[in-house]
Amino acid sequence: MKKIIRGIGKFFHHIGAFFDKWLITPITKLVLKVTDFSKKNSKGIEKLLGKKQTLIVISLLLALAVFFIIDSESNTIIDQYAEVLYNQKVTATYNEEAYVVEGLPDNVDITLVGQKRHIFLAKQYPSSGVTVDLTGLKPGQHKVTLKYTQQLKSIDYRLDPSTVTVTIYDKVSQTKSLTYDILHQDNLDSKLNIDSIELDRSEVIVKGAEYKLDKVATVRALVDIDDFPTQEAGELTLKDVPLVAYDTNGKVVDVEIVPKNVTAKVTISSPSKEVPIEIVPKGDLAFGKAIRSLSSNVDTVTVYGSQEALDRLDSLEVEVDVTGLDDDEEYTVTLKRPNGITEISEKTITVNVAIDDSTTKEFDNISIATENLDPAYSVQALSEADSKVTVVVTGSKSIIDSIDSSIINAYVDLDGLGVGEHEVEVKVRGDDVKLNYASKTKRVKVRITAN
Repeated sequence: MKKIIRGIGKFFHHIGAFFDKWLITPITKLVLKVTDFSKKNSKGIEKLLGKKQTLIVISLLLALAVFFIIDSESNTIIDQYAEVLYNQKVTATYNEEAYVVEGLPDNVDITLVGQKRHIFLAKQYPSSGVTVDLTGLKPGQHKVTLKYTQQLKSIDYRLDPSTVTVTIYDKVSQTKSLTYDILHQDNLDSKLNIDSIELDRSEVIVKGAEYKLDKVATVRALVDIDDFPTQEAGELTLKDVPLVAYDTNGKVVDVEIVPKNVTAKVTISSPSKEVPIEIVPKGDLAFGKAIRSLSSNVDTVTVYGSQEALDRLDSLEVEVDVTGLDDDEEYTVTLKRPNGITEISEKTITVNVAIDDSTTKEFDNISIATENLDPAYSVQALSEADSKVTVVVTGSKSIIDSIDSSIINAYVDLDGLGVGEHEVEVKVRGDDVKLNYASKTKRVKVRITAN
């Protein structure tokens, strides 16, 4: 025990000796030297301090020292800087399965105020962002405060807005039928046709406030042509097709849709058909002129479109305006697509019109047919003169001499007429569009009776 005490005593003795040698003794010597110097030179120091210049210099040094001290402190106060963090996401805490919250902004702006270096550091620190705790709030309106957690206490922050009024609703759900819309349909290859689209489900569940669910008229899968991996005939599968709810006016209704996406199987075809070109002159030629021939550099074209449109199309009609024409002419005509036709193999064709002198020829005893008579009625001419007419055909002599009465069709249109006697207009048409047809008798009388 004595040895331990003796060892501790030696330890503190060495510490005391160290401080005495390197700290106390040097300071003591310095103080003695300064004191001795001041005693020996007291008169010189007093004389130096008594000089006006010395006092001015000392006063100036003290003033500068005070200035720099105060300036450094004032800079700390004055050197304030502000920076705005725009569109900071707001995160709300609440039971999302049971409630719907409206009125809460998706983003807010945060203004940071402080010294630049502090603001720079604040932006580097991770932050939990802007939050609002709605836990425990019941359905209804509530004024809540948004919070922003910042690690640096030297920074002041201001939220815009900092408080908001939110409305909380009970979340309800309904089952809705699912249909689809096709987006960017104009971007589909004009030679292709979408035959069918099959979705992997026919119904979805929509969730939200009851008043919003009542607005939902339809839920649609948005099948986007731009999402097609390839554009060619066959079947393709589109995954993650988004769903959107609409009201009766076609406006989007903000509700939750379960699931959010579906899978669509798209069947694409490329139906086509070859049809002849039928040139149809429009307008009146110069007086005394007739069309001798109509020809084009292309006799047939291939058309693409829906199968329904192709089934309706037997020929492609090409109109040529021959108004006032009195000599042969060549036309470049742009082909027009009929309804349902998406593409034609030729964009333009060249049409040649040959002109001849006009002549006329009469065809007697052309029987009058009837069209558009209601099946519940029967019709008969009131006289022999009302059952047949003479038709005057005008055109090129070389064409007229080669036709017979079988290509001439005289008729009356009885659409909308009922039981009784009626005077109706006689109309005439023929197979050759290069000729003009007219009946010498303009109107005839018929009697309609019920069957």
